[in-house]
Amino acid sequence: MAVIIIAVGAVFADHQNKVVSDQAVRADVLAKVNLIRAKLEGNINGNLQLVQGLVATVVTEPYMGQQRFASLASNLFGRGSQLKNIAGAPDLVISLMYPMDGNEKAIGLDYRNDERQRVAALRARDERELVLAGPVDLRQGGQGFVGRIPVFVRSAGNTERFWGIISAVVDVQRLYEASGLLDDGLGIDIALIGKDALGPGGEQFFGNERVAKSNPVTADVLLPSGSWRIAAIPKNGWPSTPDNAWFLRAIMAVAGALVVIPFLVTGRLIGERQRNYAELSRLSRRLELALEASAIGVWEHDLGTNELTWDDRVNEIYGKPTGERRGYLDWAGAIHPDDLAGAHADFDSAMAGGGPYLSEYRIIRPDGEIRHVRSKAIIYRVANDTPKMIGAEWDVTADVLLNKDLVRAKQLSESKNAELESAKARIEHIALHDSLTGLPNRRYLDQVLEDYAANARRAGGYAALLHIDLDRFKHINDTLGHAAGDAMLVHASTVLRSKVDGEGFVARIGGDEFIVLCVVHDDIEQLALLADRVISQMREPVYYQGHRCRFGVSVGIAVDNGKDVEAKHLLVNADIALYRAKSRGRNRYEFFTEAMQSEIVDTKRIADEILGGLERNEFIPFYQPQFDAKTLEIVGVEALARWRHPEKGILAPDVFLRIAEELNVVSIIDRNILEQSLLDLEGWSAANLHIPRVSVNVSARRLQDEELIKSLRKLNIKKGTVAFELVESIFLDENDDFVTWNLEQIKDLGIDVEIDDFGTGYASIVSLLKLQPRRLKIDR
Repeated sequence: MAVIIIAVGAVFADHQNKVVSDQAVRADVLAKVNLIRAKLEGNINGNLQLVQGLVATVVTEPYMGQQRFASLASNLFGRGSQLKNIAGAPDLVISLMYPMDGNEKAIGLDYRNDERQRVAALRARDERELVLAGPVDLRQGGQGFVGRIPVFVRSAGNTERFWGIISAVVDVQRLYEASGLLDDGLGIDIALIGKDALGPGGEQFFGNERVAKSNPVTADVLLPSGSWRIAAIPKNGWPSTPDNAWFLRAIMAVAGALVVIPFLVTGRLIGERQRNYAELSRLSRRLELALEASAIGVWEHDLGTNELTWDDRVNEIYGKPTGERRGYLDWAGAIHPDDLAGAHADFDSAMAGGGPYLSEYRIIRPDGEIRHVRSKAIIYRVANDTPKMIGAEWDVTADVLLNKDLVRAKQLSESKNAELESAKARIEHIALHDSLTGLPNRRYLDQVLEDYAANARRAGGYAALLHIDLDRFKHINDTLGHAAGDAMLVHASTVLRSKVDGEGFVARIGGDEFIVLCVVHDDIEQLALLADRVISQMREPVYYQGHRCRFGVSVGIAVDNGKDVEAKHLLVNADIALYRAKSRGRNRYEFFTEAMQSEIVDTKRIADEILGGLERNEFIPFYQPQFDAKTLEIVGVEALARWRHPEKGILAPDVFLRIAEELNVVSIIDRNILEQSLLDLEGWSAANLHIPRVSVNVSARRLQDEELIKSLRKLNIKKGTVAFELVESIFLDENDDFVTWNLEQIKDLGIDVEIDDFGTGYASIVSLLKLQPRRLKIDR
């Protein structure tokens, strides 16, 4: 029975030893995995967080160019970043890139046509959130993890539209190195699963495939748009048996023998004695093993004689040879001078209070190595003997160093967090301010406009908005360069700041446009005075590199009356007033009125109807006969454009021509009238109605059309049957070489050129000889 019990106990102990060993190994692997997981998450999220600031800037500047984009993106490539490049893809086509060197091949890439990247790009657009893909093979070479951030911007009418995608490429190798995956001393094999952040269901993209099949320790790496599964096993696989298995089995076998053999040989009494002895030996051995495994040494101090007794492990800790007698001076002499006073104080305190004793100090070994030691003891007394102190001492150097490393890691993390907060603040400032003038930008204006209007009402007044546009700015920019234009913008911002009191708000919303927000009370005339001061100051010449630059401003003014107009509509109303000021000669200001709004609505309605009328072929020719003055015979007809409006009937050009010119569709109307006139001419000929020729009007834009001659050739116009009428005041003194070439080609096609309304312009004899018109129509 004793044999069976010992055998069962040995099997159970061996099994428990293996379970404990396996748990310890897996716990060690899990600790390393968690460290790598934290680094991966920190590096990925840190890189993408930097790019979010750039996205905020793109929202406010959707039409930024490469230079502006590169200037902003370069600030994100600093120490600790694994970013390889950042690309901007308006309408899903890459046109912005930083850095450009080495990435030229990516310019022009259309995500919709790239099989490898289309799914992730469209997913980012459709889900309106960041999508992390990869690793992917990059067109410009190498591999990277690509974070694609969809960008939506505000368009007219306060609606959102999809601008495109900002793609940040994180270098694969640099990310792996920074996260510790390539550390030779890692001690574990790692696999990463979940390509394109698809989690455990995705493909494995790092490490050996055997890792995932070997019962690995796993953890999830949380990403902005999904996760990866990290799996790990020890370098040489999981140990089949614990390191101390055979040693433990040998001990159990010896113990069993000590119990069983005496029991069989000497009988019950001797066996009982042997069992007691074996138990004592086992307990002693366990204590010895426990002390050895924990590297704890035991010492005894005779307080009467000051004699110390150290076991082998204490001697090993202090670097002393074994078998020698020790005294108090041996202990005190080994303590670091800076810690000696504290160790003495702890000892004296224990003696005064009768124990217990607890102290931690540094010792200097004979070889010069410094170790951190912790000691704990109690005082006991034996009858007729001096009091003694017995205690344990162990080396805590590794724990102290680990604690210092943790403190340094915490300080480093706090430092990085402070840097991130500082970078975030800088990015927010950049996103809300114009880099050239330092004024708030359109995004900042949108944020403060509603609150500004509400605060103005609470103060007993109204919010007023002045929309200011620089006149002749483009001329200065084109003739003296962008640097001169920038100087004019800075001057304009300085003038506006000086003319607006401390309670006003000045912003640059793009190009040469500025906004001034201020509070007015009952006297609206103060706005007119302010506009006059701004216009007057802006007229003053500005000197730039020896050039005397002059420009003016047009001002549109809108006031929030607190009843009918929402604050967000102030910009729209001021823009309408600005348009009116420009149309009335510039260098002036206009207040927004309801009449302006009605005019804009009517113009918009007519413009929509014109575009619809072109689609439905509502613009038709009306013919005016031309007679020979002597014979009174019909020598031709003039095609006059009319609009066959579905509701208002036939409309003359004075109703639609001005708006059609603004829409840039006059050329389309001219072309439609010409084509219909040719069809009618053929129809009259088939009906035996002889009309020799037809005259049609041609606009200035039509003469500047590069496709004009090609389209005329397709019509197969018979020579002498068509004439183009040109208005003298527009074309006769035109010095455009391309227009002149078009007119020559028109004559070569057999199309006559006539001058309409002759006498209203200032045509010279030279220009008439150069044009050589077929006919002149004298103005009444």
